[in-house]
Parts: sequence; structure tokens; C-alpha cells
Amino acid sequence: MNTWITFRPSKIPVSFRLDKRVPTILISLLVITIFIGIISISQGEKFIHPIEVSKIILGINNNNIEDTFIIKTLRLPRILVAWLVGVGLAIAGTIIQGITRNPLAAPSIIGVNAGAVLATVTLLIIVPSFPMQILPVAAFLGGLLISILIYLLAWQNGSSPISLILVGISFNLMVTALINLMVTFGEINSVSQALLWLTGSVYGRTWEHFMALFPWIIIGSIIAFLMASDLNNLQLGDDVAKGLGSPLEWQRGVLLLICVALAGASVATVGAVGFVGFMTPHLCRRLVGVSHQGLLPTAALMGGLMVMLADLLGRSLFAPIEIPCGIITAIIGAPYFIYLLIIHR
Repeated sequence: MNTWITFRPSKIPVSFRLDKRVPTILISLLVITIFIGIISISQGEKFIHPIEVSKIILGINNNNIEDTFIIKTLRLPRILVAWLVGVGLAIAGTIIQGITRNPLAAPSIIGVNAGAVLATVTLLIIVPSFPMQILPVAAFLGGLLISILIYLLAWQNGSSPISLILVGISFNLMVTALINLMVTFGEINSVSQALLWLTGSVYGRTWEHFMALFPWIIIGSIIAFLMASDLNNLQLGDDVAKGLGSPLEWQRGVLLLICVALAGASVATVGAVGFVGFMTPHLCRRLVGVSHQGLLPTAALMGGLMVMLADLLGRSLFAPIEIPCGIITAIIGAPYFIYLLIIHR
């Protein structure tokens, strides 16, 4: 029985195939995401019925000025930022696991996020009055610099997945030490802001944050989807990929660049939300298999849903006290990481 859907458009030189489960899974995740998004927007100091939330978002009922302001100005951008961050981190995690062929790899674990985190914390502590639009750019440049160093140091007649992981972990530890040093000697107000950011939170995120993040996630995601077949080739191993004519170093370099852009912009916007890029690819492989044509879009929707749920739980479990979504994902992700370590021995 054929389990694949093949697409071969006659007018454009592109072809790909999807597992037959993918469309159903994508539609289901999209419906769940919309439902959770509406529920999340309805929650807060003032509860607004989900039906009213839907009407206001669709523009059917804008007579209640107060509710319209709460939803469209305060809550909706926060939820959309959470979703975009989840999309970016999930795709970045899927790319890293594809490049390294290691199911335990993640942007935050092997050092890809290190430069982005260092650049952002440096700005928060040393130049606290920077424009919001600068933050993703600074995070990207910081992440790019560290990634280039990781790639060069891992080079031994060509890059290898194991070398990338080991060098990345070393850089991650070094950056953590530098951040702790800045936190120790920084000015108290700036340090407090940086520490809150390091926990990973979408609190107070506005349309300005959304607009700064949106182009990075959309452009990076599109390029990642277009390179899904290259990720499939890399999964086969270097020798087989070379036999298929794949330019391995060029593909690894471009994919690593996309990973840095997605993870860096996400980290710069909401802070260090961990384990999303690690857990999401594992969950999605169980749903749609290992082919990246279906895995990448599924991971994107799953990652967005995961961060939205983490934010909702963080606001609801101990209300009115709010727990940053990064803490929620860590509480869930750390045991899952230990479980995978055990089964992959």
C-alpha cells in the first residue's frame, strides 16, 4: 500500500512527496492552535468569553472598547509572538538534528544559541536603551559569529556531526561563564531585566516585538522548507549524500545559517526558552515519519502550539503569579531529555 502523496507540478521545476498522514496532522494541529489561542486570549485579570474573543478578532463586534483594547493591543500580540517563537525554535531544532544526525541535539544544547544569547544579554546590560528592531539583528550577528567559529574549529578535512556537537557544547559553556560574569558586575536594574529575559517570557510583548520577529521567522521558514530534500540527503550519511551529488559543506553551512537566524531572532525576542527545539522534532517524527518535507511544517505548528500552551499554563496555574513559559518548557523538557538519554544508550 502506497503511503506517500507525490507532488510534481508541471510548470515549476520542483517535486516532493509527503506522508499521507501529514495533511491530516497539519489540519488537526492548526485547529488545536486556533482553539488554544482563543482560550489563551480569553484568560487574564479580566476574563473575556472565548466567543466574544472570536468576534472581536474577526471584527464582528468592536462595540466594547475596553475588551477590544485588551484583546487586540495587550493579549493578541503576546500570543502571536509566542506562536512565532515556537515555530522558529522548532524548525531550528529540526535542522540541527538533521545536520548532526543526532536526536539529542538542539540549538540551545550544542551552542548555536550561544552567540545570540551573549549578544542580547550584552545589549540588555551595557546598552539598555536600544531600539527593539536592533535586538534580532544583534542576536543574529552574535549567533552567526559563534556558529562560524564552531564550524571552523570543527573542520577536519570537512565538517563532521560529532565535531560540531562537541565544539558547540564547549562554546555554550564558555558563553554561560561570560554571561554570569556580566550579571555579577552589571548595574542592578539592567541585570534584573537580563535575568528575567534569561528565564524566557512573552510577558509584555507588543506588536512592535511581533513586527520585529515576523520577517525573520517567515523568511527562515520558507528557505528551510525549500531545503527539506537537502536535509533528507544529509540524514543518509556523508558518503551516500556525496554519492547523490550533494554539496555537503555548502548545504550544512546554509542550513546552519538558517538555524542561527530562526533561533537567534526567537531568543532575542522572548529570551532563552529551552527544550522546544529539542522535544518538537521527536514528537513529530512519531506522527509523520522522518522525511523533512512533512516533518518541518509539522514541527513548526507543534512548536508554536507548545510555546502557546506553556505560556497559558504559566499564567493560569498560580494566577495571579505568572511563571515564565521558559520555566514551563524546562520542567517538561528536562525529564524528557533524560528519558531519551536512557533509551539511546
